[in-house]
Amino acid sequence: MTDIKSLAERIEIIPRKKIEDSRGWFLKVITGKENGLPAYTGEIYTVFSKNGASRGGHYHIQATEWFTLLQGKSNLELYDILTHERLTILLNISNPITIVVPPNVVHRFDAIEKQPFLLLAYTDILYKPDDTIRFEM
Repeated sequence: MTDIKSLAERIEIIPRKKIEDSRGWFLKVITGKENGLPAYTGEIYTVFSKNGASRGGHYHIQATEWFTLLQGKSNLELYDILTHERLTILLNISNPITIVVPPNVVHRFDAIEKQPFLLLAYTDILYKPDDTIRFEM
Protein backbone atom coordinates (compact mmCIF):
# COMPACT_ATOMS: atom_id res chain seq x y z
CA MET A 1 0.00 0.00 0.00
CA THR A 2 1.31 3.45 -0.90
CA ASP A 3 1.46 5.97 1.92
CA ILE A 4 -0.40 9.19 1.18
CA LYS A 5 1.49 12.22 2.41
CA SER A 6 -0.28 14.74 4.62
CA LEU A 7 -1.36 18.11 3.23
CA ALA A 8 1.47 19.86 5.11
CA GLU A 9 3.96 17.47 3.47
CA ARG A 10 2.47 17.90 -0.01
CA ILE A 11 2.51 21.71 -0.20
CA GLU A 12 5.74 23.68 -0.20
CA ILE A 13 6.27 27.08 1.40
CA ILE A 14 9.25 28.97 0.01
CA PRO A 15 10.39 32.11 1.90
CA ARG A 16 11.06 35.10 -0.35
CA LYS A 17 13.19 38.19 0.22
CA LYS A 18 11.65 41.59 -0.44
CA ILE A 19 14.25 44.26 -1.18
CA GLU A 20 13.06 47.80 -0.47
CA ASP A 21 14.53 51.21 -1.15
CA SER A 22 13.26 54.76 -1.73
CA ARG A 23 11.84 53.79 -5.15
CA GLY A 24 9.68 50.90 -3.93
CA TRP A 25 10.37 47.17 -3.66
CA PHE A 26 11.63 44.18 -5.66
CA LEU A 27 10.70 40.54 -5.12
CA LYS A 28 11.91 37.45 -6.99
CA VAL A 29 8.97 35.09 -7.35
CA ILE A 30 10.70 32.22 -9.14
CA THR A 31 14.50 32.10 -8.97
CA GLY A 32 14.97 28.97 -11.08
CA LYS A 33 16.38 27.07 -8.10
CA GLU A 34 13.04 25.74 -6.83
CA ASN A 35 12.41 22.00 -6.66
CA GLY A 36 10.04 20.56 -9.24
CA LEU A 37 10.19 23.30 -11.86
CA PRO A 38 9.41 21.82 -15.27
CA ALA A 39 11.86 22.06 -18.16
CA TYR A 40 9.35 24.24 -20.02
CA THR A 41 7.18 27.21 -19.15
CA GLY A 42 3.50 26.72 -18.38
CA GLU A 43 1.47 29.88 -17.77
CA ILE A 44 2.24 32.96 -15.69
CA TYR A 45 -0.66 35.20 -14.73
CA THR A 46 -1.89 37.71 -12.17
CA VAL A 47 -5.08 37.51 -10.12
CA PHE A 48 -6.69 40.64 -8.68
CA SER A 49 -9.43 40.38 -6.08
CA LYS A 50 -11.74 43.17 -5.03
CA ASN A 51 -12.46 43.94 -1.37
CA GLY A 52 -14.06 41.01 0.41
CA ALA A 53 -14.02 38.69 -2.61
CA SER A 54 -12.71 35.13 -2.95
CA ARG A 55 -10.78 33.63 -5.85
CA GLY A 56 -10.14 30.02 -6.73
CA GLY A 57 -12.33 27.41 -5.10
CA HIS A 58 -11.10 24.55 -7.26
CA TYR A 59 -8.39 21.93 -7.64
CA HIS A 60 -6.45 20.51 -10.54
CA ILE A 61 -6.02 16.89 -11.54
CA GLN A 62 -2.63 17.49 -13.21
CA ALA A 63 -1.42 21.06 -12.69
CA THR A 64 0.90 22.22 -9.92
CA GLU A 65 0.65 25.95 -9.18
CA TRP A 66 3.00 28.43 -7.50
CA PHE A 67 1.36 31.48 -5.86
CA THR A 68 3.02 34.64 -4.50
CA LEU A 69 1.03 37.52 -3.00
CA LEU A 70 2.18 40.90 -4.32
CA GLN A 71 -0.26 43.29 -2.64
CA GLY A 72 -2.76 43.23 0.22
CA LYS A 73 -3.53 40.30 2.51
CA SER A 74 -5.28 37.02 1.88
CA ASN A 75 -6.14 33.82 3.67
CA LEU A 76 -5.26 30.86 1.50
CA GLU A 77 -7.66 28.03 2.32
CA LEU A 78 -6.41 24.57 1.32
CA TYR A 79 -8.25 21.25 1.34
CA ASP A 80 -6.62 17.98 0.31
CA ILE A 81 -9.18 15.78 -1.46
CA LEU A 82 -7.03 12.69 -0.82
CA THR A 83 -6.53 13.05 2.95
CA HIS A 84 -9.45 15.43 3.74
CA GLU A 85 -7.06 17.73 5.65
CA ARG A 86 -7.58 21.48 5.82
CA LEU A 87 -4.97 24.20 6.20
CA THR A 88 -5.19 28.00 6.28
CA ILE A 89 -2.16 30.15 5.48
CA LEU A 90 -2.09 33.93 5.93
CA LEU A 91 -0.44 35.62 2.96
CA ASN A 92 0.87 39.18 3.25
CA ILE A 93 3.61 41.17 1.59
CA SER A 94 5.32 41.81 4.95
CA ASN A 95 6.32 38.14 5.02
CA PRO A 96 6.62 37.17 1.33
CA ILE A 97 6.40 33.49 0.50
CA THR A 98 5.60 31.35 -2.50
CA ILE A 99 3.15 28.52 -1.93
CA VAL A 100 3.46 25.47 -4.19
CA VAL A 101 0.08 23.75 -4.49
CA PRO A 102 0.19 20.23 -5.97
CA PRO A 103 -2.62 18.46 -7.84
CA ASN A 104 -5.71 17.38 -5.85
CA VAL A 105 -5.47 20.25 -3.35
CA VAL A 106 -8.40 22.67 -3.39
CA HIS A 107 -7.22 26.27 -3.08
CA ARG A 108 -9.21 29.42 -2.41
CA PHE A 109 -7.90 32.91 -1.68
CA ASP A 110 -10.08 35.11 0.55
CA ALA A 111 -9.51 38.87 0.75
CA ILE A 112 -9.26 40.02 4.36
CA GLU A 113 -9.36 43.40 6.09
CA LYS A 114 -11.65 44.74 3.35
CA GLN A 115 -8.79 45.45 0.98
CA PRO A 116 -8.02 44.04 -2.45
CA PHE A 117 -5.16 41.68 -3.08
CA LEU A 118 -2.95 40.89 -6.05
CA LEU A 119 -1.38 37.48 -6.71
CA LEU A 120 1.21 36.31 -9.19
CA ALA A 121 0.63 32.72 -10.24
CA TYR A 122 2.56 30.16 -12.25
CA THR A 123 1.27 26.80 -13.44
CA ASP A 124 3.42 24.04 -14.86
CA ILE A 125 1.04 23.18 -17.72
CA LEU A 126 -1.06 25.15 -20.15
CA TYR A 127 -4.68 25.66 -19.14
CA LYS A 128 -7.00 22.73 -19.83
CA PRO A 129 -10.65 23.24 -18.80
CA ASP A 130 -11.06 19.58 -17.84
CA ASP A 131 -8.14 19.87 -15.37
CA THR A 132 -9.96 22.46 -13.23
CA ILE A 133 -12.55 20.95 -10.88
CA ARG A 134 -14.78 23.37 -8.93
CA PHE A 135 -15.11 22.51 -5.25
CA GLU A 136 -17.09 24.24 -2.49
CA MET A 137 -15.20 24.55 0.78
